[in-house]
Amino acid sequence: MPVLFITDILIFVLLGMVILFAWYTTRHEHLRAPWRQVAANPLAMVAVVILGFYIIIGLLDSIHFHPRLSWEEEKQVEYSTEIHSLLDVLTEKMRTQIETSYSAPFATHSFAKEVIVLPDGSEIRAYPRLAFAGRHLDDVNDVGSDILIKSISGGLVGLFIWALLCGLSIFWLARHRQHTLNETLGSIIQRQGRIPWHIILITLGLCIVTLSTLFYLSSFYHVLGTDKVGQDVFYQSLKSVRTGLLIGTLTTLVMLPFAIALGIMAGYFRGWVDDVIQYLYTTLNSIPGVLLIAAAILMLEVYMTNHAVDFTSVEQRADMRLLFLCMILGIMSWTGLCRLLRGEALKLREIDYVQASQAFGVGHLTIMLRHVLPNVMHIVMISIVIDFSGLVLAEAVLAYINIGVDPSMASWGNMINSARLELARDPVVWWSLAAAFIFMLGLVLPANLFADAVRDAFDPRIRTMQ
Repeated sequence: MPVLFITDILIFVLLGMVILFAWYTTRHEHLRAPWRQVAANPLAMVAVVILGFYIIIGLLDSIHFHPRLSWEEEKQVEYSTEIHSLLDVLTEKMRTQIETSYSAPFATHSFAKEVIVLPDGSEIRAYPRLAFAGRHLDDVNDVGSDILIKSISGGLVGLFIWALLCGLSIFWLARHRQHTLNETLGSIIQRQGRIPWHIILITLGLCIVTLSTLFYLSSFYHVLGTDKVGQDVFYQSLKSVRTGLLIGTLTTLVMLPFAIALGIMAGYFRGWVDDVIQYLYTTLNSIPGVLLIAAAILMLEVYMTNHAVDFTSVEQRADMRLLFLCMILGIMSWTGLCRLLRGEALKLREIDYVQASQAFGVGHLTIMLRHVLPNVMHIVMISIVIDFSGLVLAEAVLAYINIGVDPSMASWGNMINSARLELARDPVVWWSLAAAFIFMLGLVLPANLFADAVRDAFDPRIRTMQ
């Protein structure tokens, strides 16, 4: 039975908007040219491939449903009260294989000593064997060779998938270029053409082989260890991808209408309109952001408590809190882009073709939409990709002070918040913090590299110097 969260609907609406923008771009040369420059940047293409894997994981985790309990045709269909996603189905073993407490990556025994009752009735304190990780081994001393063999097996599966995708890509390129398969393959190997297809395919192969190896190993071991309650850290890291993407994208979706409309209006109309808008964003900037977020989250918690009937599941409460957090962050973060657009609109309104349109009696709305807005879109595009990284990192900071996403929702901020208390242990429980750091770095670094390429391609001053 499908389940639709508000954030699920919004993320697919946003995906549809991106597809429509891509279709619109293909029909306008002034937009195609900068994107061709982005596509010719090797680092940008590496970033796009990595971001693509994050997006796929986020989309798989955004398709929710109630699992079916009974499968007999003669019985009435029954559904579980739990809410799962397609990512939960793909990671079934990681989700269900829960240990009692901490265990290190690829460990076969618990991290802490426990009292173990021997067959003869005596008791000793030792590291107990894990319930799921490495249980297929008769001798735990064989763990090293077993990991190596299974890594090779998982890597070979990944290589097969990569080879299949490479074949499909080369076939599509050959049809698109109207070349033979040998000519297309030769041009890729010899690094001909503007788009670095050899870099794209190599990066794709590395990502597929790595994920395939980790997924295969996760059926037998906890590749990134377990947390305090025995949950797989690799599973938590994958589930946190959706939260990071939503914080970065939905916040932008909330911010853009305010920033674009008010920024262009302030610069175009000037006078009292400019004064009112400046007063508005100056006042908003003077409010401490942390206090505003804390107050908004507290009001939401009170509302959900007083209307408990409307929020029947923990997942719905967590989703509403995530949506509300995106809205608050969006309301707080539109002021910077608004200032930039105001300054650009002040300059554009004095340009000859805008003055001519005003002289011919063209309406103000038409002038702003046809002449001002298209000429500030490079600023909007650059701000979107640059602000994305900052918003993803902001979630970790807010979770650290307990005003971020709901504690029941998987996020890198919650992982860091829970791991910080364990850094004082001896020995240190380091893998939860390291996993959150690696996955967050894997998203933020490619986003920054892609943002740099977009800035270089869309900024008219840089294009003029080139």
